Parts: sequence; structure tokens; C-alpha cells
Amino acid sequence: MSDPDEKPTVDLGLADIEQEMAEEGVVGDVVLGVLDGTTDPAEWVRNVEYGNVLVLDVDGNLNELAQEIAPPVSEMGGGLTHFRGFLVVSPPGVEIDADRLGG
Repeated sequence: MSDPDEKPTVDLGLADIEQEMAEEGVVGDVVLGVLDGTTDPAEWVRNVEYGNVLVLDVDGNLNELAQEIAPPVSEMGGGLTHFRGFLVVSPPGVEIDADRLGG
């Protein structure tokens, strides 16, 4: 017979979930990098798909370097903002608030 005061336990498998997240890339991080054409653009896009925010130091022509990143990020609902030589890229649901920059 079971003890009426005993609470049921539920195994959520958190270790398995954490392992899967680690294998896919850490979700929700801020990733710093250099946008200079040496990193495959698909890697930057994949980071945004995983929920990471990118802060990329632009080393070269922004339009040329971001041409393969901007369309897929925009299509998925992410955001891109150029700020003081950096390209800030956010995943869907994470707004880049530039209101305090003036204008």
C-alpha cells in the first residue's frame, strides 16, 4: 500500500535535455565574434536559430559581409542593428531596443 503523505516523483530527464542543448549549441547566450568573412554565414544564422544574440565586430564592408546573414535572420523574425562598428543580431522574440541612442 502506498503512503498517502508520499508525493509522486516525476523524472523530467533534465540531464538529457541539458546534454541535447550542449550538443546543439548553448541557447540564450550572447556570442561575441568578428564578421570578416572567415566564418561560414550558416554558422552565424544557426546561432540565431538556437536563440543566441550575436555581437559581431564588422571588419570590412558591412553590406557584403552581412548579405548571407541578414535575409535568413529577417525571414525567421530576428533583428539586425548596426551600432558603432558592430552588427547586433537577435533571434525572434528578442527585440533590439535602440530608443536610447537618440536620433
